[in-house]
Amino acid sequence: MKWAMIAGLAAGAAMMVGGALAALSDTTAPPAESGTMEPMIAGQAMQADRSLLGNVSASPLHTVLAAALRTSGVAAALDGDGVFTLFAPVDSAMAHDAPARGRAQLARLMSYLMVPGHYDSQALLKAIEQGGGEARLTTVEGGTLVARLNGPTNIALTDARGDTADIAIYDVYARNGVMQVVDRMLAPEAAPRQMATN
Repeated sequence: MKWAMIAGLAAGAAMMVGGALAALSDTTAPPAESGTMEPMIAGQAMQADRSLLGNVSASPLHTVLAAALRTSGVAAALDGDGVFTLFAPVDSAMAHDAPARGRAQLARLMSYLMVPGHYDSQALLKAIEQGGGEARLTTVEGGTLVARLNGPTNIALTDARGDTADIAIYDVYARNGVMQVVDRMLAPEAAPRQMATN
């Protein structure tokens, strides 16, 4: 699926996300189990029949992230048919990082928070076990996030800079993936890498 959403410098990011969508166009996220309660974020219900973008936009703890996704042009990917896992930093984690960036840098940062595929907590735990204690997840941006156990039950993520974030709220299911709420900002290494194109 080709789309060009971002003019100028951010065009590469749009093509990269479009390529990820094309690769996943036949994949669907598994529905949340019937009869289970939908999770709440700061008193707001997250709904499994909404898109990832819809749940992020409805979350009172993700207003900065929702605005950054829209400004960067990456939001459409999270509202489309591709399946993603979004590692969603809360507002306090993003307050000093994302708003100060230019559009191209912001698109790269937002794409780094997205991993193609459906990684709920069970899938992450399985990948960590199969990886001998860590799971290396390739982001839409092309970088790597490393998932490890932090204690007996908590999953922590390490970014390319060596910074670590804990998953604070697990398994916010959406019709096109799953959101894992993280307590700190995750970012790629400083030098931009070659972005994928269609």
